Amino acid sequence: MDFGVVLQTDPPAREVVRLMVAAEEHGFSHGWTFDSCVLWQEPFVIYSQILAATSAMTVGPMVTSPGPRDWSVTASLFATLNDMFGNRTVCGIGRGDSAHRVVGKPPSTLATLRDAMHVIKELAEGREVVLGETAVRIPWVRDGKLEMWMAGYGPKALRTVGEHADGFILQTADPAIARWTIGSVRDAARAAGRDPEGITICVAAPAYVGSDVAHQREQLRWFGGMVGNHVADLVSRYGESGPVPRELTDYIAGREGYDYAHHGRAGNPSTDFVPDEIVDRFCLLGPAEAHVQRLQELAALGVDQFSLYLMHDQREQTLQAYGKVIPALT
Repeated sequence: MDFGVVLQTDPPAREVVRLMVAAEEHGFSHGWTFDSCVLWQEPFVIYSQILAATSAMTVGPMVTSPGPRDWSVTASLFATLNDMFGNRTVCGIGRGDSAHRVVGKPPSTLATLRDAMHVIKELAEGREVVLGETAVRIPWVRDGKLEMWMAGYGPKALRTVGEHADGFILQTADPAIARWTIGSVRDAARAAGRDPEGITICVAAPAYVGSDVAHQREQLRWFGGMVGNHVADLVSRYGESGPVPRELTDYIAGREGYDYAHHGRAGNPSTDFVPDEIVDRFCLLGPAEAHVQRLQELAALGVDQFSLYLMHDQREQTLQAYGKVIPALT
């Protein structure tokens, strides 16, 4: 199992770079960031600094979306970084949540997301695509490589992953949900004639190592609110008794709204509806031994990478603790 760390690009950017360097020193292979340019600083500028300061870390957004940038711009950003630093990027992508909603746009459709993944990958790897009615190719790309890892929860999104993506990002560490979503992705890949084992599976969730579980829950409750934004869309589409597991949908019954001003932050006042049970299931908390046990369970389900959200008050201590957790899984 590989390990990644997920940060927000809060200023100063040098602090983001410093933490990514520390993460690599503790054994993390991937450095991810949020991509919501109104709420945080522009990540692609910061990626260049992370790549320059690390020796082998792969970087990318968790996740970008089709809406904020022209797809040719997104492809060129990745291609430029890959040309400078040797194909050390990966594109995490989804329909769009905060990056869309804070500027008054809805999430993209799955059809748009599918097309965006194709165009961005083809251009970043130097091949020609048709944009509108115009044939486009980035002529300076040489030996470029860019994997597209798609995030999603619902049946149609999971089918899109299986049919079109190089990797799957599941933003919750609940084994029951992981079992259902990974199975759905692999079934879709198999039906499309693809190798289901060829899709990289990444589980992303907050992790906090320590003994004060009550404090950890309060620091990580924000995650249930963030996931709840996507779950609310699923319930709206499929209904409360639809095909999405109740492990994912039941807890949002008390959700009354969401303020993106506190998105992804400890103490988010929009997450009071998230019960302790959800925090315990969706996140990794408690002593290091509990983390190892959950990670082993996820690995047995086929998870290739665990990426931990590091939005709490013990970031460096958790990185250090994972320096001892990682060897148990690699």
